Amino acid sequence: MITPILSGIGAEAITTSRLTTRVLSSGPDDGEPVLFLHGNLSSATWWETTMLRLPARFRAVASDQRGFGEADPLAKIDARRGLGDLADDAIALLDKLNIDRAHLVGNSMGGGVVWHLMANAPDRILTVTQVSPGSPYGFGGTKDNHGTPCWDDFAGSGGGLVNPELVDRLESSDAGTDSQFSPRNVLRNFIVVPGSIPENEDGLVAGMLTTHLGQQAYPGDMVPSGNWPFVSPGIAGINNAQSPKYLGDLVERLLAPSRKPAVAWIRGDLDKVVADNAIGDPGTLGALGLIPDWPGAESYPAQPMLAQTRSVLDQYQASGGSYTETTIEGAAHVPFIECPATFDDLFHAHIENPGGNTI
Repeated sequence: MITPILSGIGAEAITTSRLTTRVLSSGPDDGEPVLFLHGNLSSATWWETTMLRLPARFRAVASDQRGFGEADPLAKIDARRGLGDLADDAIALLDKLNIDRAHLVGNSMGGGVVWHLMANAPDRILTVTQVSPGSPYGFGGTKDNHGTPCWDDFAGSGGGLVNPELVDRLESSDAGTDSQFSPRNVLRNFIVVPGSIPENEDGLVAGMLTTHLGQQAYPGDMVPSGNWPFVSPGIAGINNAQSPKYLGDLVERLLAPSRKPAVAWIRGDLDKVVADNAIGDPGTLGALGLIPDWPGAESYPAQPMLAQTRSVLDQYQASGGSYTETTIEGAAHVPFIECPATFDDLFHAHIENPGGNTI
């Protein structure tokens, strides 16, 4: 599927040392570069309106990440590297574009990629803007601020958690509203504030429908488990790549570099996707009776996603970095789309006058 683009956005297919994909851009070629990394079940299209609102001196770049949009469908994600494949793809794109350092902006899963880049390549980063990022400890299967797993096999994380009706609707390219789990209704009911219709909704839905599907893509494979909720992560695809099983010492590596770009963490107060009781978290669903046989909060609580991120950023600050946390009232998971003026005030101030150790 070819996704339409807004006026003022350029699009081209670029082949790097790792991946051929669609790359969107706006602003002057010699502008200060800003690299946008989109979230799960989306594409670079989701950043278009934000790119167009950048101050004139900045150059915006956003690519369809591996597993999404017009990225090469033969390029698969090895989940055993966590989000390392996507982080390496981002560095290869910067290299191809002859960009030495860039401002990084990540949303949701894209924020997870940013955590990897902060650990692996801090010298390539000017500033970091994390918009409703995934926890540095991954998605699912952990129960405290330190990312302690609920079970040794990380049951409750990975590709086995994805709603099969959503996958069916993606496979049928359903852009309508007949099903609760059509992409458009998922966008309206879970990603933005329920009842609102976001700007460029048709483009956002078109981006969702370009998600690559299958056991090596979305939702990925899974392994049966004897531990509740009886599925553990497989080894391929984006959802398995976000399992804490495969993150290893990511947090320790994120805290280790002496060079620590300043971080702005921006989120909506109504976010249900990344939250301490996220709507897609097995602990939340079990407590609501939506997944049977929940073993209780002591064994399997909802993952404290916000508390985990705050704990890691507190350690980041204590070890020489800096961060700010801002909650935008009346926004959910994508405040750059829902509350653009408020988001831009925060975002533009951060990239124009960064603080912290960026030397």
